[in-house]
Amino acid sequence: MRRKTIDDLPEAALRGRTVTVRLDLNVPVSDDGQVQDDTRITAVLPTLRRLREAGARLVLLSHFGRPKGAPDPRYSLAPVSERLSALLGAPVRFLPHWKGPDVTEAVGALSDGELLLLENTRFDPGETDNDGTLGEAWASFTDVYVNDAFGAAHRAHASTEALPRAVRAKGGAAVAGLLMERELRFLGSALADPERPFVAVLGGAKISGKIDVVEALLGRVDRLIIGGAMANTFFLALGLETGDSLVEPDRVDMAKELLDRAGDRLLLPVDCVVADRIAADARTRVVSRTAVQPGDRIGDVGPDTVRLYTDEVAGARTLVWNGPMGVFEMEPFAAGTLALAEAVARAADQGALAVIGGGDSALAAEVAGVSERMTHVSTGGGASLELLAGAALPGVEALSPAEAS
Repeated sequence: MRRKTIDDLPEAALRGRTVTVRLDLNVPVSDDGQVQDDTRITAVLPTLRRLREAGARLVLLSHFGRPKGAPDPRYSLAPVSERLSALLGAPVRFLPHWKGPDVTEAVGALSDGELLLLENTRFDPGETDNDGTLGEAWASFTDVYVNDAFGAAHRAHASTEALPRAVRAKGGAAVAGLLMERELRFLGSALADPERPFVAVLGGAKISGKIDVVEALLGRVDRLIIGGAMANTFFLALGLETGDSLVEPDRVDMAKELLDRAGDRLLLPVDCVVADRIAADARTRVVSRTAVQPGDRIGDVGPDTVRLYTDEVAGARTLVWNGPMGVFEMEPFAAGTLALAEAVARAADQGALAVIGGGDSALAAEVAGVSERMTHVSTGGGASLELLAGAALPGVEALSPAEAS
């Protein structure tokens, strides 16, 4: 069911109204308070500008880190507020509280177009408990709720579920922001009615974390390409040596079952980059997947695999990529992931729908310098995985249903 977005709201529904916007400002910040990667902040600027231009009075909510339900200065949103203000080109007042009389007073003092960022929602234990009382406290001053935090949409938390439901219960609208709408549109279109060939690429460390995605995609894709350490568990299922590589022995039977079901739709690496340790100064060699030795550690896919995967990607019309091919943060093991990023970008240049599923894949595309060439780069790793697996996202389900057209 489609959910309402801010495009469904007339300006009259926003001007002079208090609009609470759930953002994902969980960005890396250095010890001296400098934001190190502002990608997620930049991504929400179009929604904030739209709402400011409409004359809304904006209250901003976000989590930051894992402070365990209590105030912790290491996880204050104060430095993020400064960066948001600079990028937006407008003052963003920061309040070191997330509820209580000071919040009520500050919200009441807002003028049209002004912004107020409250302190980290996870300073309250009720946030992760999806506490209805906390949601109602925020809803008490909210006329319209906007969720633009796709990266947190898979969490049933007070700011993503209890709050929008409380706003709707009192007759207000709870809608998706521009970023959220874009995420759902591109990831949804990749799954609902993909132009074929449809190729999905899954990498990363563990098969267990993506088993639901593998199973969901197997029935939809023309090719499912596997890389990263999760490929090692499939190697074990084939009876191959994996040395001292990261594997999940308890998932071997599952991998065997998936191989039987997938047939030639599932592609595994044919060669590997190995070393005696995974380190930035490791001495590597390239071996066939059948020639891995005891003591070897697999850190990347090899050049023959890169050529095989690149050919598959080149012919795709719909591409979804989630997870690196190796330990790309280290130069000796980066080639496979960076080559795949370039191949996906070339496919996008030729008109393919290329969606990058957030997390390490988004970082890899950035490192490779190809992010701008992709059709869409998701801001939510966990949320994109849940969506690809066909799961309902609590932060989306809580929004107002769109009227049937």
